[in-house]
Formats: sequence, C-alpha cells, structure tokens
Amino acid sequence: MSAAERFPVSDHCDGRLFYNPNRATVPRFRDILRWKFSSRPTRWPKTVSFTPQPRPPLTAGAIRATWINHATFLIETPRGNFLTDPVFSRCCGPFGILGPPRVHAPSIPLHELPPIHFILLSHDHYDHCDLAALRRLNKIHDPLAVTPLGNRNLLARAGFAPTRIIELDWWQNHAPSPHLAITVTPSQHWSNRLTRRRCGRLWGGFNLQIGATRLHFVGDTGYNPTLFTEIRTRLGTPDLAFVPIGAYEPRWIMRAQHCDPAEAVQIHCDLGARQSVAMHWGTFQLTDEGRDEPPRALVAALTAADVLQEDFRILEPGGIIAV
Repeated sequence: MSAAERFPVSDHCDGRLFYNPNRATVPRFRDILRWKFSSRPTRWPKTVSFTPQPRPPLTAGAIRATWINHATFLIETPRGNFLTDPVFSRCCGPFGILGPPRVHAPSIPLHELPPIHFILLSHDHYDHCDLAALRRLNKIHDPLAVTPLGNRNLLARAGFAPTRIIELDWWQNHAPSPHLAITVTPSQHWSNRLTRRRCGRLWGGFNLQIGATRLHFVGDTGYNPTLFTEIRTRLGTPDLAFVPIGAYEPRWIMRAQHCDPAEAVQIHCDLGARQSVAMHWGTFQLTDEGRDEPPRALVAALTAADVLQEDFRILEPGGIIAV
C-alpha cells in the first residue's frame, strides 16, 4: 500500500491524514503564537498536596475507577484492569522533561499499580501519551494496548510487540474475551507530536462493554451537537462516562478541541450517562484558566442544567468511583 493510501479513506481520513468530519478548526502555528503572546494565564500553585486514600479489596464482580491524574484512570473490572492514557512523568512534553510540570504526584505510583491487562491510548498528545511510562508498563505488565489508527509506531517505540497492539478506526471494536468489547469512538480533536505530520495519527475515545456494564471514556474533545447523541444511539447509554472538564481557555482557540464545563455537562446529557466523572483538569497547566476553576464552573453548570452533583462527580487524586 502506498504512503498516500496508508489508511482507509473515510469521512475523517483522506488516506494519509485525519480530520474532523465537520472540519472543526485545528489550531495553526500562528494561532498558538498569538495565544501565547497575548494570554494572561491565571497562576497555578507549584505543588498541590492530597491525602492518599485507602484502597479496599475489590469485591468479586465489581467495577471501580480510580483517578490517578489528568486523563489517567485505573479501571478495575472482572474482565481485567484497564489504564487510560497513562502519564506518570514529571512533565507532559518531549522526553518527559519538557513542557508543563505536574503540580501533584500520581495518586498511585506506577510501581504500585495492580496487574494491568489493557492500556487504552486515545491519541498522541504529550499529556496523554507518555512514552517513558508506556515502556515501564510494557516491561512490568505486558498489557494489550488498544488505540486509534496510526499510533502503532509510538507503542512499538515503547517496546510493545506487534501482537500486543490493536489499532482501530472509529466505530471498530475488539473483543479480547467473552463478555468484553472495546470500541474506538469519534471525538472532535487533532493529533501532533515531534514525530510524524500533524494529524497523521487518529484520535478518539473508548466505549467498553463489560458484561452488562457499559463505560465510556470520552477522550479529548470539543463539543459537537451530534457526536455524543450518535454514540448513545449506536452503543447505548453508559453506566459511567469519563468526561474532560479542563484546558478550555481562551475559548477562541480552545473551543474546537476542548470542551468547557458547561459543554461537559451537555456531553453527559447527550450520552445519557447514568453517572459521569470529571477528568483532564488539575494536574498540568495547559491553558489559561486557574487550577480550581473547572470544578467550580462544573458545579455552576450542573445547577444551571438541573443535573444532580452526585450524577457528575469531581474526585480528588486517588478518589474512587464504583459502578
């Protein structure tokens, strides 16, 4: 297959590069320069402490999720343990030493994780794809990695064997065992890294069917008024959704790629999620809003939408939510 036809041509791929079907704008270099030279970001604390929470033994047949940091969740299930977008390095940037530094430690150190059977890698941005962490996880746990199209080479660089990497297009699924199916779902975002051209790798979310329970990891996304209702129509309503609430200011550049808390509430409603949990906030200062602004804005948005706060949870690092 030629380089120009490397990926299947579709409503989100020209055979070589990926794009959002609604042509949502990808920030250009000059847009990023304009933002960086004009912004007045709210100052974040250099460090944030949290009290480690006890992790009781998991009841047989139960499912629970622990927020480690940013978009990294440990999801423990009867069908295996999942780790979403594992980031454990000091900074989210090239080599794990450049870019925004973390303000709090991972709530579970990498070496203290229970056995990890699956890694879900949503896209290649540095705050979601930490190659140093992936190398260690692969060496310790030999997990199966599931990811959208084009991310195979990153996982290979982290030492994953070809047989331990599953690449999927949007709406494709992989069933590694009975009563377990993993579907890659669309999100409105983009991809870029030092390696490969911008949008040369696909991005997305994950929908997990575990027995009778359904989980949905939204991934990074701007709000799209039809996208999440389509996910609900095709795959059903999730029992738990992992929804991003941070990295949204200034809106003129972030709107197309990151939802704000009010839009996160709308995603929760569009999905028909029985419960949602907030992610993608409070660990790395990626944009201009203050560290504590996303949860405050989320509470206000829930009130405005007449959604109960217990239906869209905000966890501290190490917080656990049971399904």
